[in-house]
Amino acid sequence: MEQVRFGRSGLRTSRFCLGTMSIGSSAWKGWVLDEDKSVPILKKALDLGITFYDMADWYSNGVNEEVVGRTLLKQTARDGLVLASKVFYPMSDDANDQGLTRKHIFRSIDRSLRRIGTDYLDLYVIHAFDPNTEIEETMEALHDVVRSGKVRYLGASTMYAWQFANMNAIAKQNGWTQFINMQCQYSLLYREEEREMMPYCQDAGIAVTTFSPLARGYLTGVQQTARTAHDLYLSWFGDAIDVEISQRVHKVAQQRGVQPGQIAQSWVFHSGNVTVPLIGADSPEQVEAAVKALDIVLSDEERAYLEAPYRPRDMINDYNPIRRLRALAPEA
Repeated sequence: MEQVRFGRSGLRTSRFCLGTMSIGSSAWKGWVLDEDKSVPILKKALDLGITFYDMADWYSNGVNEEVVGRTLLKQTARDGLVLASKVFYPMSDDANDQGLTRKHIFRSIDRSLRRIGTDYLDLYVIHAFDPNTEIEETMEALHDVVRSGKVRYLGASTMYAWQFANMNAIAKQNGWTQFINMQCQYSLLYREEEREMMPYCQDAGIAVTTFSPLARGYLTGVQQTARTAHDLYLSWFGDAIDVEISQRVHKVAQQRGVQPGQIAQSWVFHSGNVTVPLIGADSPEQVEAAVKALDIVLSDEERAYLEAPYRPRDMINDYNPIRRLRALAPEA
């Protein structure tokens, strides 16, 4: 598999990153796969040349990191992998076991390394912006984690562009380690990051990783799955505009003789806005189908047809309930 440069950093990663939120323990969320069903997915990703894996301490309350780390490190050498994990969300009822404080970051990185079974992470990502902690405290703590050798590079996820730019500016002013990566949601149903975040990252040489190209499965055309039955976040999608776009995805897929999900993924992969797309999977076959979607290159006419119905919506982050800014579908 092709290796790509990760922004302006010296890091190189596989063309795809496997997102692993669905790997860990079904006791955490009903649609998450237990270890026996997760291992074949991870092995297939390795077989296809994927070396970049995205985890989070919050996923399955730590079981995600245990399963992913244990499986990968049995199959291949640590130095051949790019391992990422995240910090922010509460890990217990302890008031200090959450957010981006120095205390929580230092505690969390040690626990993540122990669960994964490694002495360093290639990429440590803050899962969200913490309005209750001074940016200086967060950025200095992250810098110290890098200086300690426990982390090679820093990333961030799911926040406003002004928050991300401000954090990097404060780090630069103080000579601290800056973020080299922004991980954000991006699909035919959610394109708000095109307005500010992606142009900022392109100008600053920051690698963009994107997740949920299928809009949490909404664009696959599958009517009922474990994900649709248990994922509360699916309430983000489903208005008249989303329905129209989904129908157009199905039409293009039918014309090309491929899966609707592959059309949705191809649109993201070839958008020109993404350094490394995250792909998720509930089976080894889905990993393979996602990788094959890279070979599907949509025409300008097909892209325009898929994009035409889109209208602005609120940003998806911890501060907004998502809603369409214009609720009515456009005329066809």
